Amino acid sequence: MIQRTIYDSDLEMFRDSVRKFLEAEAVPYHAQWEKDGQVDRSLWNKAGEQGFLCPTVPEAYGGVGVDFRYNAIIDEEISSMGLTGIGWGLHSDIAVPYLLNYGNEDQKKHYLPKCISGEVVTAIAMTEPGAGSDLQGIKTTAILDGDHYVLNGSKTFITNGQHADLVIVVAKTDAAEGAKGISLLLVEADSPGFSKGNNLEKIGMKAQDTSELFFDNVRVPKENLLGEEGQGFIYLMQELPQERLSVAIIAIASAESILRQTIEYVKDRKAFGKPIAAMQNTQFKIAEMDTDLTVARVFIDKCLELHIDGQLDVPTAAKSKLMSTDLQCQVIDECLQLHGGWGYMWEYPVARAYADARVQKIYAGTNEVMKLIISRAILR
Repeated sequence: MIQRTIYDSDLEMFRDSVRKFLEAEAVPYHAQWEKDGQVDRSLWNKAGEQGFLCPTVPEAYGGVGVDFRYNAIIDEEISSMGLTGIGWGLHSDIAVPYLLNYGNEDQKKHYLPKCISGEVVTAIAMTEPGAGSDLQGIKTTAILDGDHYVLNGSKTFITNGQHADLVIVVAKTDAAEGAKGISLLLVEADSPGFSKGNNLEKIGMKAQDTSELFFDNVRVPKENLLGEEGQGFIYLMQELPQERLSVAIIAIASAESILRQTIEYVKDRKAFGKPIAAMQNTQFKIAEMDTDLTVARVFIDKCLELHIDGQLDVPTAAKSKLMSTDLQCQVIDECLQLHGGWGYMWEYPVARAYADARVQKIYAGTNEVMKLIISRAILR
């Protein structure tokens, strides 16, 4: 791989501290967390103590106010180690930015320090049983009644769903207005009428607490409206480029890690009396994958640079998500093939990565939706 220039020595020192923390506090336990269906809750508090949660939050709210490269490093290290149960990316890259960008001062002062410390784990509840990428199709309602919104509905596939102390709920405050009737509400987990359903059993990401959420006449204080009423859909669209970049960063880091492991495997594994690495098919496959990942890395780093400068637009973010997740699945599939039968065994990281990668083409907007976004920008 080519030398990366987007990270300076200070950032690489930060990467080293993240890596050492994960090696000590997560790697030895992740297999058990996969059996448990969630990571140990204390990991969040430990991460908060080290400054690994929400690093972009300004100092005024207890953060350090650095740029998104720090988030990217955390995402990369988690992905490189195959620690897909850790939901910090959803918390730091996706949910907390809604609070930071659209919350009022009281909301930010109340919640952000707790999000940074790990005392509060966040989730964002968009997807419903009948509405995924089509956010305008949501059925959950929040009807104003005096000083409260009465929230009814259900959500599914919610990352951090079991651990979440605070959920940003996407709901319709005016069902007649379509997208203009969507608002965001801050709902605390102990609210009467709010319940957490099953911790869903997935193909992969088995240590990630992905859950169903139910709202039965939950009375949400009016002051827990996030931003302005009816602006929720606009807020979601504004935040999606960062979410899709985060997915792309995770995709490339995971694929690069599995390729590195596969290179070592084919050097050692023998067939027909010689290492698999000595066979032309293996050499060509490795060359192709390394080339594709080098090109992808350059593009994703450029997207990260654009994002830091406030210039990452919606179509470019969609391209990053589409390209990187397709490539992630392709590379990991090829690497599994090079492992032969052992690649299908759960004890090998490539098998876990194969199962974990598939959802990357679905969430944050399916790759088919990414193609629509890109094509519309080109053909308008």
